[in-house]
Amino acid sequence: MFAHDQARQDLQRARRARELRDVLAILRRQPNELIPFDWVRHLSPQGERWLGVRPIDVDQIIGSVDRYREFDRHYLPREKHLDERWIGVREAQLRGKELPPIQVYSVGGRYFVKDGNHRVSIARRQGQKYIDAEVIELGVTIPPDSTDTLKDIIIKGEYARFLKESRLDTVVPGHLEIVFTTPGRYERVLEHIRTRQYYLDRKPERAGLPPVSWEDAVRSWYERLYLRVVQELAEHDVMRRFPGRTEADLYLWIMDHRYFLTQAAGHDVGTEEATVDFSAHHAPPIYRRLGQRAKLLLRGQLHPAR
Repeated sequence: MFAHDQARQDLQRARRARELRDVLAILRRQPNELIPFDWVRHLSPQGERWLGVRPIDVDQIIGSVDRYREFDRHYLPREKHLDERWIGVREAQLRGKELPPIQVYSVGGRYFVKDGNHRVSIARRQGQKYIDAEVIELGVTIPPDSTDTLKDIIIKGEYARFLKESRLDTVVPGHLEIVFTTPGRYERVLEHIRTRQYYLDRKPERAGLPPVSWEDAVRSWYERLYLRVVQELAEHDVMRRFPGRTEADLYLWIMDHRYFLTQAAGHDVGTEEATVDFSAHHAPPIYRRLGQRAKLLLRGQLHPAR
C-alpha cells in the first residue's frame, strides 16, 4: 500500500506542476504541447535504420507518435483517464520492478516516443537523466527542437530542401545559417541564384567562355550578395530596429527595396544604400519595437542586452 499511495501522491504533484506550466506558457505565449511525430514529415526524412537498445537523454525527448495530447511539453500528465496507468508504472518502479526499454524514433538527435510515454513522464518527473530505449533513427538535414511550432518545422523542412537543391553546404562549407521567420521564402532565394547565374553568364568579359556553373553562381550569390547584405546590416546596426527578424528576412526585403530604388533613380543604387534607406523608412515605430522586444524577452528568445 505504501508504494501505491506514494505513486498517487507523485501523480498529484505532477498535475500541480503541469497546471503551473500551463499558466507560465499562457503568460509567455509559448506552446506547452508535445510535438506530434507527424510533423516530422515536413523535414523530409531520408530513410531509417534500427540502432538497437541504448540509453538516451531524457531531456532530448520532445514528442510522441500518438500520445502528444496526453502530456504537456515537459511530459507532465494531462488526461485523468490515464491516471491509473501512470500510478501503476510509478508503483512498479517504487517496488524495484525492472521496466522494459521504451521505443523511440531519433530525428536529428531528438526523440519521439513510439511506446513508453508513461515511463518517460515518470522519468522526467523523477529527474532521471537517461532511459533505455529501442531506437529507430530517421535521417534529417535540419533537426527539430523542443520549442518548435508547426511553422518552425515547416521552415526547417524548406531550409533542408533549399540546401539540397542549392548545394550550398558543398559549395561554401561553414556558411552562415540562412533562416527565415516565414515559410515560402527559400524558393525566392533560389530565384536570386538563378538570376545571378544568368547575369554572370552575360558579362562582356565572359564572351566565348563556357557557361557559368551552378556552383559558381551559388558561391557568387552568397559572397557578393547575401554575405555583403549581412555585413552591412551589422555595420549600420540595422537588426536592432527589427526585433524578432533574421538577417535572411532583411536580405529579401532589402533586395526588393534595392530594385525599387534603382527603378526610381535610373541606376543601380547598390546594397548599402538600399540597406540604410530601408532601415530609415521601414523599421517599425519605437513603441512597436519595444513591445516586440518585451515579448521576445518574456519568451527567452532575446538577450536583454540586444
